[in-house]
Amino acid sequence: MKKKVTIIGGAGTIGSILVNGLSDTYDFVILDNDVHSTSLPCHAIEVDATNYQDLLDNIPKDTDALINLLTIKSKDDLKNIDQFHKMTNIHFIASFYLLHAAVALGIKKLVYASSNHATDYYEKDGRSTLDRKITIHDYPFSRGLYGVLKLASENIGHIFAGEKENNLSVINLRIGSVLKDEYESVKKQQRLHHTLLSHEDTIQLFHLALQSTVKYGTYYGVSDNPNKPWSTENAWEELGFSSEVNAVDVLNRNIEGLEKG
Repeated sequence: MKKKVTIIGGAGTIGSILVNGLSDTYDFVILDNDVHSTSLPCHAIEVDATNYQDLLDNIPKDTDALINLLTIKSKDDLKNIDQFHKMTNIHFIASFYLLHAAVALGIKKLVYASSNHATDYYEKDGRSTLDRKITIHDYPFSRGLYGVLKLASENIGHIFAGEKENNLSVINLRIGSVLKDEYESVKKQQRLHHTLLSHEDTIQLFHLALQSTVKYGTYYGVSDNPNKPWSTENAWEELGFSSEVNAVDVLNRNIEGLEKG
């Protein structure tokens, strides 16, 4: 019998990649505030993730694992108070609500899509400024509110996972760059040559996170690109992650496809 995985914020790019790539393995349910924009082959429920009761009422009671993909874009969120609250509601308060709901509903696994921006102080143009790869042991300085809130959500997850009575495993994936159209994006943006997390590697990494017995862990999600800025050593050691398709492969297979065509 398939495990039921509920994806909050699952109507976007990563949610689509996971549902299309892992539907043979998991029974997916999507919770999103814009379910009408998705045509994915799974059940979708319209939910306001900033409303705790709405989450509690709509997360299926037989859910085995949650994936938190919630994200929004903003401008001037450290200058504009309304934008600050909007970001905080999605990237921290909703994270807390989902952890709390997981415990209340007896769900034993939560995979959190964190971000490389938790440590983007050490990265410039897709390259590490440390003369080595950035690791999870580097103090997480960020250049913006987004990274700060992602880190705060990681840390509150550590508290929830650390409480024995919660019986909850939390896996944080600091995602590099996942694009809907990988080829066109990588071709146009040099940074992506280093920071890409390919669709194949996205599927693999989330699958491994869902299957993991690790109680609490934080891992960078990046393909094995030339001069990638972040280390995935602990993802390999603890999850078994091994990149299958990197940015060079994405560019080459499209070129080969054009030549064959």
